[in-house]
Amino acid sequence: MAAPFSDLDPLLHSQLRLAVMSLLLSVREAEFNFLKEKTGATAGNLSVQLGKLKEANYLTVTREMNGSYPLTRCAITPVGVAAFEKYVADLQRYLKPGG
Repeated sequence: MAAPFSDLDPLLHSQLRLAVMSLLLSVREAEFNFLKEKTGATAGNLSVQLGKLKEANYLTVTREMNGSYPLTRCAITPVGVAAFEKYVADLQRYLKPGG
């Protein structure tokens, strides 16, 4: 049994990274501009945070050209889904410490 106050995943405990993962969990894949618009993040900050999530294998990032425009897509991975679900379960332990 997990300790009632186990450490929360520091990658997901960031507001922007948590927002990105939440969005991707519901849509599975999204374009960079969609994530930027929905989170209100700057392009630079979002790019850095996506890099951290990619490095942890929580998502994949693919880049291609759409005509003359670059198109970046992000997709949540099974590792990312499992990490998100564990984060939510750990957070729920904080909210209900006795039960």
